[in-house]
Amino acid sequence: MSVRPQPPTDQADPASRPAAQSDPGWRRLPDDPGWRRLLTAARRSLERTGGRLDVAVTLTAPNDEERVVIIGITGAHRSAGSARLSVRLADVDDQLRAVHGVGLLDLLSATVPLRNRPAEAEREARARDGLLTLARESRHAAAVWYADWLDGLRRDGTLTRAIRAGLPFRDVLRVLDALPAPDEPIPVFADRVLDDTKALAEGPLRGLVLRALAAWQQVPVPTGGEPERALWESVGLVPDDLASQVLVLNLPASGGLLGRWLTEAADAGVPMRITLHQLRLAPLTLTCDEIFVCENPAVLRAATAALGAQAPPLLCTEGTPSVAVHALLRSAHGAMIRWRNDLDWTGVRLTAAALERYPTAVPWRMTTTEYETAAVSGTALLGAPARTPWDPTLSDVMRRAGRAVMEERLIDLLLDDLREAGRRGPVAAEAREEGATGGGGLGRAG
Repeated sequence: MSVRPQPPTDQADPASRPAAQSDPGWRRLPDDPGWRRLLTAARRSLERTGGRLDVAVTLTAPNDEERVVIIGITGAHRSAGSARLSVRLADVDDQLRAVHGVGLLDLLSATVPLRNRPAEAEREARARDGLLTLARESRHAAAVWYADWLDGLRRDGTLTRAIRAGLPFRDVLRVLDALPAPDEPIPVFADRVLDDTKALAEGPLRGLVLRALAAWQQVPVPTGGEPERALWESVGLVPDDLASQVLVLNLPASGGLLGRWLTEAADAGVPMRITLHQLRLAPLTLTCDEIFVCENPAVLRAATAALGAQAPPLLCTEGTPSVAVHALLRSAHGAMIRWRNDLDWTGVRLTAAALERYPTAVPWRMTTTEYETAAVSGTALLGAPARTPWDPTLSDVMRRAGRAVMEERLIDLLLDDLREAGRRGPVAAEAREEGATGGGGLGRAG
């Protein structure tokens, strides 16, 4: 029996099927007990092969109705005990044309269009290759995190699903190419980059961007709340200038209402929480030449209780520095910044980023000495290792020990530093220059 490939339904000539309209019985075949499974198997095969009729399908444990249908198609007797019955799709097509005047492809397409999966796969592959080529032209293309993120999208099928759903993956690349941003509200950024203030408010585009940012910052993909806000702010995007905050103690300043508040709070030794909104009310200048930065509020709380107004200026990032943190430190105008975080992989990455960002920043108690003293016990050190450029041996020691050292474990040592700095008073200009270049004292000790 010859094989006659049929054109897709949307290309077939209606005049070639007059008998199909005079014999409506073929429309009932998909629900006929003898034909139902056979036509389902035929659909799967045709979609998988792109419409080939020169293949066979097999029914397992056929019932009597199915056996009779296949005998009628093939003209060969099949015993009632047969466990498997096979039939060529070309024979099914011939039988349908002879009896009902309609081919197999047209019958199946009459209710639900047949898919051409090989053609779909080819189109998807071309679209995927096109997006990957475009992605490799990104400004971040040379970054390890970007390559890992892109490879992850390809391997887990996210890129293919985005293509199938028609998601604007090119917009994801446009967003990433525009980052980091200059501490910009998300709606303003979205309007500038995508011509839509709500483009990053919700939906798949937001999710794809957040996944990229998580790879960039080497943190888990957040599911909302504070971790998500911190992730946006890590690349200079502000979800809410009231939610972006910074906790400070004894940080005197001049300039507007906020400057007065900060100075009065410093005179009284009272901690303050400042919002980005407040920082934008008027130009601010911090009137101090040394600022200590910690990660955990417990350190600032202990300094408040132990030292009060005698504590030196202290700023708490509460994890990843917010846009408010950076906006405040931009008002420091050359002050020495003694920076520290937890001694874990996230902490050393944040410290390295701060030292790179601020020319006058030096590590504060972030050396091998402090780590080895405190790492005799504690929680496991999780995540990917990170370099410690200010103390190259620290990273190796942390990797071998495999333990994280939280700031709270060093709190007595940190309070001693703060107490000494409070007694010492303002840092002299020559000491500030020495510390900024990695000189002695706290600047060198980290």
